[in-house]
Amino acid sequence: MLKIAITGGPGSGKSVVARMFRELGAAVLDADAVAHAVVAVGAPAWQELKQAFGPEFFLEDGELNRPLMARRVFTDKEARERLNAIVHPHVAQEIRGRLEDLERQGVKMVLVEVPLLFEAGLAAGYDKVIVVDIDPREQRERLQARDQRSAAEIQGLINAQMPLAEKVSRADYVVDNRGSLEETRRQLQTIWEDLQKII
Repeated sequence: MLKIAITGGPGSGKSVVARMFRELGAAVLDADAVAHAVVAVGAPAWQELKQAFGPEFFLEDGELNRPLMARRVFTDKEARERLNAIVHPHVAQEIRGRLEDLERQGVKMVLVEVPLLFEAGLAAGYDKVIVVDIDPREQRERLQARDQRSAAEIQGLINAQMPLAEKVSRADYVVDNRGSLEETRRQLQTIWEDLQKII
């Protein structure tokens, strides 16, 4: 089974690209959705986070207080490293399990949206890497509009990841997401046709 990672910077449009590939007929996994699942109430990662950060980072119903945690980890490098050390192994294990299930079902190719592909040292597990590129100013505008984060938090979010230009330099395919959705879709069609030839 051909395993392809989709990555990029925060706010670069990874989810839009993943959705377009799904519309083309691809099997797509979302590492962020997996991350949500592994910190569900009562899950092992949830218990580890509660021990490491304390009950103040959790809501009355037990759910992780994501906005509060985000503010903490994107302004505190040590806290971010602690969070990643807890969550990443659980996410990687869950993705491995889901990939194995798809392979057993006879799926020939799967795309996985992995925001921290390079940062978490996961690139070697994929046959090809697609990086979604965007202008830095537009990236900040998108994050502001999407998440209503403060400027400091947005900068922390960007700083927490490898520079986008470096990700682009490591890519097998680059999707330039600065234009219209139609322009993005045309680029994906070309990549899709190339991937079909590989499988």
